Amino acid sequence: MTPTLTPPPGTVVPPATDERCDRCNAAGKLRITMAGGGELVFCGHHANKYADDLVKITVQFAADPDFQWRGADLMASNSSN
Repeated sequence: MTPTLTPPPGTVVPPATDERCDRCNAAGKLRITMAGGGELVFCGHHANKYADDLVKITVQFAADPDFQWRGADLMASNSSN
């Protein structure tokens, strides 16, 4: 059997350095997994611009280590309610 580099199910990994924003084609900084199971990648600008809407559809997310997503705080405050 050949080992793979696929993350375990339920794990979200940050966008790879060559992945591009689904909105504008800039470098990806945030990957979200939606409730239906699909994934989207956003640059820092669009991730923060649409944070209010993205937190409504995001079940998991992973951000580039150098990027602070505004939606992370929104998701944390929503889960504590």
